[in-house]
Amino acid sequence: MKKRIIAIERQYASGGREIGKRLSEQLEIPYYDGQLLLLAAEKFGLNPGEVRDNDEKVNRSFLYSVAEAVENFRGSERGMLPYRIYQAQSETIRRLAMEGPCIFIGRCAGEILRGSGKCLNVFIYASDMDDRRERANRVDQVSLAEADRYIRMKDKQRRDYCRQYVNKEWGDPMNYDLCLNSSQLGYDTCVELIKRAL
Repeated sequence: MKKRIIAIERQYASGGREIGKRLSEQLEIPYYDGQLLLLAAEKFGLNPGEVRDNDEKVNRSFLYSVAEAVENFRGSERGMLPYRIYQAQSETIRRLAMEGPCIFIGRCAGEILRGSGKCLNVFIYASDMDDRRERANRVDQVSLAEADRYIRMKDKQRRDYCRQYVNKEWGDPMNYDLCLNSSQLGYDTCVELIKRAL
């Protein structure tokens, strides 16, 4: 099997992170999710706490977007934080991809690496809301009463993040090489199908 880069976008509570971890173990290649934030923060001198707080989020204010664009156009060192975080993550993703095969979870890695010729773009979704509620409760301690609202909020954040930074429609099958329903297939089958697709 030819090893290369795998970029996994995922619905919240679909098990995309778990699938990525299992792939990492079986393929014996690095897996980057939250630690990508720390690598980016460290390399670019950003506050790790602020980076975590702004992860895969956008500021929806029009005035904020205008101010951000002006600061970036000027090349200001103090530029607005979300854009600086995205730029630092993008640079870190490209650097890690050049070092060798690995797996990226979220953060538009597939789009950042598009055209490199060595990235398999995967989207993981889950059609069973009961599965998603249970996972949100188990993994992130989201109460079952709040789970639906929280799941919608997290998916919207990811959708908005992709629109803002890479002008891509998150979850649109046309933007991925492989889309897998973890509710129907299970994690192990998703792992096997991604390995076959490589």
